[in-house]
Amino acid sequence: MRSSELKSLASIRACRPWRMIRGQSFLAGILILLFSSTAFAQSDFSEFWKGFKSAVIAGDKAKVADMTKFPLSMPYSIKAVKNKEDFLRRYNEIFKGEANAALCFGSAEPRKESDRRYEIYCPFKQTPNDWENAPIRFVFELTKSGWKFAGLDNVNE
Repeated sequence: MRSSELKSLASIRACRPWRMIRGQSFLAGILILLFSSTAFAQSDFSEFWKGFKSAVIAGDKAKVADMTKFPLSMPYSIKAVKNKEDFLRRYNEIFKGEANAALCFGSAEPRKESDRRYEIYCPFKQTPNDWENAPIRFVFELTKSGWKFAGLDNVNE
């Protein structure tokens, strides 16, 4: 090989355009997966809601706990629910306290607040048919691991 051929071969090796193309393809693939998984999770709230609602109506505390983000936000002046054990101990306070969630969830419609948040409003358990006054808010958020029950609030407080 002549020295000019060797220099030409060396310049091709130094440039290595296929590495750049391979890197760009890899990056494009990662971005597609990232955006498609987020889009799938966002459109999947109705599926999450069906499962969550069914678990609450059935009283399946363990399943509901698995669908909950900790710490779980609670109404003003009430301590947050720290973890699954705390949640299981306080389940009745959360779902049978001011509102009867099992009864409410049977007919309540989720309200989309943003792409990453939905809310369900329930009436007080003493007035279960008073949908004009439904201040008990159950909050759901999109997390890295999917939709989760993230908070309970009384909007009147």
